[in-house]
Amino acid sequence: MVISVTQLFAEASSLDEGDRAALAGLLLESLDQPPSPGIEAAWAEEIERRLRELDTGQVDLIPWEEVKNRLLVQEQSRH
Repeated sequence: MVISVTQLFAEASSLDEGDRAALAGLLLESLDQPPSPGIEAAWAEEIERRLRELDTGQVDLIPWEEVKNRLLVQEQSRH
């Protein structure tokens, strides 16, 4: 029996929130390709670099509300 995407979505939509989230995660994981060699190490190095910058005060954090407001202003200026 073949189920159409529309039918599958209708059935999945009836699941509770936790099950829908789990299903979404599983579907996204099914699209993932194995990481390229070294990609995990490169991300670990990048994370360490960014943490050092924060710890030493080389960079300043910008509160999410400020970032969001900047983005909204940019979006409004486009229209």
